[in-house]
Amino acid sequence: MMELQTEKRFHNLTLEQVQALDKVLTEVIPIHGRGNFPTLQVRAKDIIRVVKDRLVERDIQVKDIRLNGATASHVLVRDNGLGYRDLDIIFGVELPRQEDLQVIKEVVLGSLRDLLPCGVNRRKITCLTMKEAYVQKMVKVFNEHDRWSLISLSNNRAKTVGLRFVSSLRRQFEFSVDSFQIILDRMLESYWETERKQGGMLPLNAAECMYGDFEQAMDHLRNRLIATRNPEEIRGGGLLKYSDLLVRNFRPASETEIKSLERYMCSRFFIDFPDVSEQQRKIEAYLQCHFIGNEEASKYDYLMTLRRIIDESTVCLMGHERRQTLNMITVLALRVLGEQNAIPNTANVTCFYQPAPYMTEPIYSSYFITQAQPQLVYHPYPLHVHMQTGLV
Repeated sequence: MMELQTEKRFHNLTLEQVQALDKVLTEVIPIHGRGNFPTLQVRAKDIIRVVKDRLVERDIQVKDIRLNGATASHVLVRDNGLGYRDLDIIFGVELPRQEDLQVIKEVVLGSLRDLLPCGVNRRKITCLTMKEAYVQKMVKVFNEHDRWSLISLSNNRAKTVGLRFVSSLRRQFEFSVDSFQIILDRMLESYWETERKQGGMLPLNAAECMYGDFEQAMDHLRNRLIATRNPEEIRGGGLLKYSDLLVRNFRPASETEIKSLERYMCSRFFIDFPDVSEQQRKIEAYLQCHFIGNEEASKYDYLMTLRRIIDESTVCLMGHERRQTLNMITVLALRVLGEQNAIPNTANVTCFYQPAPYMTEPIYSSYFITQAQPQLVYHPYPLHVHMQTGLV
């Protein structure tokens, strides 16, 4: 039985999928430097090789290398509705000591230094300088159950390169449609051993579904279905990603289970982010990372979808806490409309305002959504928002 379950997790890529993987690994991706630092033009296969070689030199054992998340889903099913932005590479490593996380950090920053253009005096550039110039985000986790780190490299509103180093991680996916990992070792070996001839054979590659059943997850991906299990195990409950999938025209695979799952998502979200200002920062960061270019037009729909789910499914908050969160999301939604020049063009313009004690930042303006429709209410002066009526 265990062997059968293991077999259901794996799948050999077709020739078309291998060709799509080859394109991802050989595509040139810019990593933008801050200030006067130059943009690094890198290919995924090149930065993977430099990082792996340096890890081996520092006695960090690399078990395998994988392509994770939305990019892996893109390789398996093109035009799947998830979008293709971030390049998430997982290095399976052994991390017996917490000090190994510092070694990994030094390895990545040293690798970036090796990738600087010719003519740059690398000897005078420290790892700290490289971190300030090229790293967007760093995360380190080392406890009994989870040992991993993430180093995300800067990219101005395009594909972000995330290098993830995982020794153990209890939860490696949020939803079935982003639970795929493509094992890259054979493809990388073919690059490194010899230059591929035009029209030559590409190696056989395998993918693993962390959700468990590969074919079932592929069916969800092809048909844009939302499925997960135990969302209370996910940091943030998967609530932000779930709202994103709904806006991208995905629908629940099981209508009978989804309300229960939504309640679990909301509960875990508010456990992890109990403060309204922390919730706002998390939501704004998600918008910035996931709604880029043409997708910016969907920000308002996303926020109102998120608001509806919280309004309908939150059972763990006191009334005033729930109202604060709903108010905050409403103001964000209206600010988005203001940035998109949607509000001044409305025909029905009215002003409701009264300063709310927790909204003291000058960024808030007196936009207001009424319970019906929602209908826009706008005031041109920098007044505070106070939510009234049955909306909140």
